[in-house]
Amino acid sequence: MAKQTKKQQLVAKLDSEKLYSVDEAIATLREHKAKFDETVEVAMNLGVDPRHADQMVRGMVSLPSGTGKDVKVAVFAKGDNAEKAKAAGADKVGAEDLMEDMQNGNLDYDRVIATPDMMGVVGRLGKVLGPKGLMPNPKLGTVTPNVEQAVKDAKGGQVEFRVEKQGIIHSGIGKLSFKDEDLKANFKAMTDAIVKAKPSGAKGKYVRKVTLTSSMGPGLKVDLAEVEGA
Repeated sequence: MAKQTKKQQLVAKLDSEKLYSVDEAIATLREHKAKFDETVEVAMNLGVDPRHADQMVRGMVSLPSGTGKDVKVAVFAKGDNAEKAKAAGADKVGAEDLMEDMQNGNLDYDRVIATPDMMGVVGRLGKVLGPKGLMPNPKLGTVTPNVEQAVKDAKGGQVEFRVEKQGIIHSGIGKLSFKDEDLKANFKAMTDAIVKAKPSGAKGKYVRKVTLTSSMGPGLKVDLAEVEGA
Protein backbone atom coordinates (compact mmCIF):
# COMPACT_ATOMS: atom_id res chain seq x y z
CA MET A 1 0.00 0.00 0.00
CA ALA A 2 1.36 3.40 -1.00
CA LYS A 3 2.47 5.58 1.87
CA GLN A 4 0.30 8.67 2.41
CA THR A 5 1.90 12.09 2.22
CA LYS A 6 1.76 14.39 5.25
CA LYS A 7 -0.96 16.41 3.49
CA GLN A 8 -3.04 13.30 2.73
CA GLN A 9 -2.76 12.26 6.38
CA LEU A 10 -4.02 15.70 7.51
CA VAL A 11 -6.94 15.61 5.05
CA ALA A 12 -7.86 12.08 6.16
CA LYS A 13 -8.29 13.37 9.73
CA LEU A 14 -11.03 15.81 8.66
CA ASP A 15 -14.61 14.91 9.54
CA SER A 16 -16.24 14.29 6.16
CA GLU A 17 -19.72 14.85 7.62
CA LYS A 18 -19.00 18.16 9.36
CA LEU A 19 -20.93 21.21 8.15
CA TYR A 20 -18.68 24.27 7.96
CA SER A 21 -19.44 27.95 8.04
CA VAL A 22 -17.87 29.81 5.10
CA ASP A 23 -15.27 31.29 7.50
CA GLU A 24 -14.35 27.84 8.84
CA ALA A 25 -14.15 26.35 5.34
CA ILE A 26 -11.81 29.09 4.08
CA ALA A 27 -9.60 28.75 7.17
CA THR A 28 -9.43 24.96 6.72
CA LEU A 29 -8.51 25.28 3.04
CA ARG A 30 -5.71 27.66 4.03
CA GLU A 31 -4.42 25.08 6.53
CA HIS A 32 -4.14 22.54 3.69
CA LYS A 33 -2.89 24.86 0.95
CA ALA A 34 -0.47 23.77 -1.77
CA LYS A 35 2.72 25.54 -2.85
CA PHE A 36 0.93 27.50 -5.59
CA ASP A 37 -1.97 29.95 -5.56
CA GLU A 38 -4.92 27.58 -5.76
CA THR A 39 -8.33 28.43 -7.17
CA VAL A 40 -11.17 28.28 -4.64
CA GLU A 41 -14.24 26.56 -6.06
CA VAL A 42 -17.85 26.22 -5.00
CA ALA A 43 -19.97 23.21 -6.03
CA MET A 44 -23.75 23.30 -5.61
CA ASN A 45 -25.83 20.14 -5.90
CA LEU A 46 -29.28 21.19 -7.11
CA GLY A 47 -32.62 19.39 -7.18
CA VAL A 48 -32.99 19.70 -10.95
CA ASP A 49 -32.78 17.47 -14.01
CA PRO A 50 -31.21 19.64 -16.74
CA ARG A 51 -32.36 17.21 -19.43
CA HIS A 52 -35.69 19.03 -19.11
CA ALA A 53 -35.70 22.55 -20.57
CA ASP A 54 -37.72 23.96 -17.66
CA GLN A 55 -35.08 22.72 -15.18
CA MET A 56 -31.99 24.23 -16.83
CA VAL A 57 -29.98 26.56 -14.59
CA ARG A 58 -27.67 28.96 -16.41
CA GLY A 59 -26.63 32.57 -16.05
CA MET A 60 -23.96 35.18 -15.49
CA VAL A 61 -22.79 36.74 -12.25
CA SER A 62 -20.26 39.49 -11.55
CA LEU A 63 -17.93 38.51 -8.72
CA PRO A 64 -17.29 41.71 -6.70
CA SER A 65 -13.71 40.71 -5.89
CA GLY A 66 -12.86 39.46 -9.39
CA THR A 67 -11.63 35.99 -10.29
CA GLY A 68 -7.86 36.41 -9.99
CA LYS A 69 -7.67 35.04 -13.53
CA ASP A 70 -6.69 36.73 -16.79
CA VAL A 71 -9.79 36.24 -18.95
CA LYS A 72 -9.20 35.99 -22.71
CA VAL A 73 -12.01 37.57 -24.74
CA ALA A 74 -12.74 37.37 -28.47
CA VAL A 75 -15.24 39.76 -30.05
CA PHE A 76 -17.08 39.56 -33.37
CA ALA A 77 -17.66 43.16 -34.42
CA LYS A 78 -17.03 45.64 -37.22
CA GLY A 79 -16.44 49.37 -37.51
CA ASP A 80 -16.94 51.50 -34.40
CA ASN A 81 -17.94 48.48 -32.32
CA ALA A 82 -14.68 46.75 -33.21
CA GLU A 83 -12.71 49.82 -32.11
CA LYS A 84 -14.68 50.03 -28.85
CA ALA A 85 -14.03 46.35 -28.13
CA LYS A 86 -10.30 46.81 -28.69
CA ALA A 87 -10.25 49.88 -26.44
CA ALA A 88 -12.05 47.93 -23.70
CA GLY A 89 -9.30 45.31 -23.72
CA ALA A 90 -10.55 42.51 -25.99
CA ASP A 91 -7.77 40.05 -26.86
CA LYS A 92 -8.99 39.44 -30.42
CA VAL A 93 -11.50 41.36 -32.54
CA GLY A 94 -12.65 40.45 -36.03
CA ALA A 95 -15.39 39.22 -38.33
CA GLU A 96 -14.99 36.63 -41.12
CA ASP A 97 -11.24 36.55 -40.41
CA LEU A 98 -11.88 35.65 -36.76
CA MET A 99 -14.38 32.99 -37.83
CA GLU A 100 -11.79 31.36 -40.10
CA ASP A 101 -9.19 31.54 -37.34
CA MET A 102 -11.54 29.70 -34.97
CA GLN A 103 -12.43 27.13 -37.64
CA ASN A 104 -8.70 26.41 -37.85
CA GLY A 105 -8.71 25.47 -34.17
CA ASN A 106 -7.61 28.70 -32.50
CA LEU A 107 -10.08 28.65 -29.60
CA ASP A 108 -7.98 29.71 -26.64
CA TYR A 109 -10.66 32.04 -25.23
CA ASP A 110 -12.69 32.17 -22.04
CA ARG A 111 -15.50 34.30 -23.51
CA VAL A 112 -16.76 35.03 -27.02
CA ILE A 113 -18.90 38.14 -27.54
CA ALA A 114 -20.71 39.31 -30.68
CA THR A 115 -22.80 42.24 -31.88
CA PRO A 116 -26.26 41.20 -33.15
CA ASP A 117 -25.36 42.00 -36.79
CA MET A 118 -22.47 39.48 -36.63
CA MET A 119 -24.58 36.46 -35.66
CA GLY A 120 -24.86 35.37 -39.31
CA VAL A 121 -21.10 34.83 -39.24
CA VAL A 122 -20.96 33.44 -35.70
CA GLY A 123 -23.80 31.00 -36.44
CA ARG A 124 -21.47 29.06 -38.74
CA LEU A 125 -19.31 28.28 -35.70
CA GLY A 126 -22.04 26.48 -33.77
CA LYS A 127 -20.36 23.06 -33.96
CA VAL A 128 -17.03 24.60 -32.92
CA LEU A 129 -18.09 26.97 -30.13
CA GLY A 130 -21.13 25.07 -28.84
CA PRO A 131 -19.32 22.06 -27.31
CA LYS A 132 -16.93 24.42 -25.52
CA GLY A 133 -19.75 26.54 -24.09
CA LEU A 134 -18.45 29.60 -25.95
CA MET A 135 -21.38 30.28 -28.30
CA PRO A 136 -22.57 33.88 -27.83
CA ASN A 137 -26.05 34.02 -26.31
CA PRO A 138 -28.31 37.08 -25.91
CA LYS A 139 -29.71 35.67 -22.63
CA LEU A 140 -26.20 35.73 -21.17
CA GLY A 141 -25.39 39.19 -22.50
CA THR A 142 -22.74 37.89 -24.89
CA VAL A 143 -24.78 38.97 -27.93
CA THR A 144 -25.08 42.71 -27.42
CA PRO A 145 -24.68 46.04 -29.23
CA ASN A 146 -22.74 47.28 -26.19
CA VAL A 147 -19.59 45.21 -26.70
CA GLU A 148 -17.52 47.73 -24.76
CA GLN A 149 -19.40 47.01 -21.52
CA ALA A 150 -19.53 43.26 -22.23
CA VAL A 151 -15.73 43.13 -22.57
CA LYS A 152 -15.24 45.17 -19.38
CA ASP A 153 -17.63 42.84 -17.50
CA ALA A 154 -15.82 39.74 -18.74
CA LYS A 155 -12.42 41.15 -17.81
CA GLY A 156 -13.67 42.47 -14.46
CA GLY A 157 -14.90 39.29 -12.84
CA GLN A 158 -18.12 38.28 -14.57
CA VAL A 159 -18.41 34.50 -14.83
CA GLU A 160 -20.92 32.13 -16.38
CA PHE A 161 -22.48 29.28 -14.43
CA ARG A 162 -24.27 26.30 -15.93
CA VAL A 163 -25.67 23.14 -14.37
CA GLU A 164 -24.12 19.85 -15.46
CA LYS A 165 -26.00 16.65 -16.32
CA GLN A 166 -25.80 15.45 -12.71
CA GLY A 167 -27.49 18.61 -11.42
CA ILE A 168 -24.25 20.17 -10.12
CA ILE A 169 -22.78 23.62 -10.75
CA HIS A 170 -19.01 24.04 -10.32
CA SER A 171 -17.44 27.48 -10.42
CA GLY A 172 -14.25 29.18 -9.33
CA ILE A 173 -14.79 32.12 -6.97
CA GLY A 174 -11.25 33.45 -6.64
CA LYS A 175 -7.79 32.49 -5.44
CA LEU A 176 -6.65 31.27 -2.04
CA SER A 177 -4.45 34.36 -1.85
CA PHE A 178 -7.58 36.56 -1.74
CA LYS A 179 -8.55 38.09 1.59
CA ASP A 180 -11.23 36.20 3.54
CA GLU A 181 -13.79 38.97 3.04
CA ASP A 182 -13.18 38.97 -0.73
CA LEU A 183 -13.73 35.22 -1.00
CA LYS A 184 -16.85 35.52 1.17
CA ALA A 185 -18.22 38.31 -1.03
CA ASN A 186 -17.65 36.19 -4.14
CA PHE A 187 -19.22 33.13 -2.49
CA LYS A 188 -22.32 35.14 -1.61
CA ALA A 189 -22.59 36.66 -5.10
CA MET A 190 -22.31 33.23 -6.75
CA THR A 191 -24.72 31.39 -4.46
CA ASP A 192 -27.24 34.27 -4.52
CA ALA A 193 -27.22 34.25 -8.34
CA ILE A 194 -27.77 30.49 -8.50
CA VAL A 195 -30.61 30.63 -5.98
CA LYS A 196 -32.25 33.45 -7.97
CA ALA A 197 -31.89 31.40 -11.15
CA LYS A 198 -34.14 28.64 -9.77
CA PRO A 199 -36.08 27.33 -12.79
CA SER A 200 -39.86 27.00 -12.91
CA GLY A 201 -39.65 23.22 -13.27
CA ALA A 202 -37.59 22.62 -10.11
CA LYS A 203 -39.46 20.34 -7.69
CA GLY A 204 -38.78 19.77 -4.00
CA LYS A 205 -35.61 21.09 -2.34
CA TYR A 206 -33.62 23.20 -4.79
CA VAL A 207 -30.21 23.57 -3.07
CA ARG A 208 -29.28 20.15 -1.69
CA LYS A 209 -25.58 20.50 -0.91
CA VAL A 210 -22.88 23.17 -1.13
CA THR A 211 -19.18 22.34 -1.04
CA LEU A 212 -16.11 24.56 -0.92
CA THR A 213 -12.78 23.25 -2.13
CA SER A 214 -9.47 24.41 -3.61
CA SER A 215 -7.44 23.03 -6.51
CA MET A 216 -5.57 20.52 -4.36
CA GLY A 217 -7.56 20.82 -1.14
CA PRO A 218 -10.32 18.81 0.56
CA GLY A 219 -14.01 19.22 -0.27
CA LEU A 220 -15.77 20.80 2.71
CA LYS A 221 -19.55 20.74 3.16
CA VAL A 222 -20.98 24.19 3.85
CA ASP A 223 -23.93 24.62 6.20
CA LEU A 224 -26.92 25.52 4.01
CA ALA A 225 -27.81 28.21 6.56
CA GLU A 226 -24.91 30.13 4.98
CA VAL A 227 -26.73 30.24 1.64
CA GLU A 228 -29.50 32.81 1.51
CA GLY A 229 -32.73 31.34 0.16
CA ALA A 230 -31.49 27.74 0.19
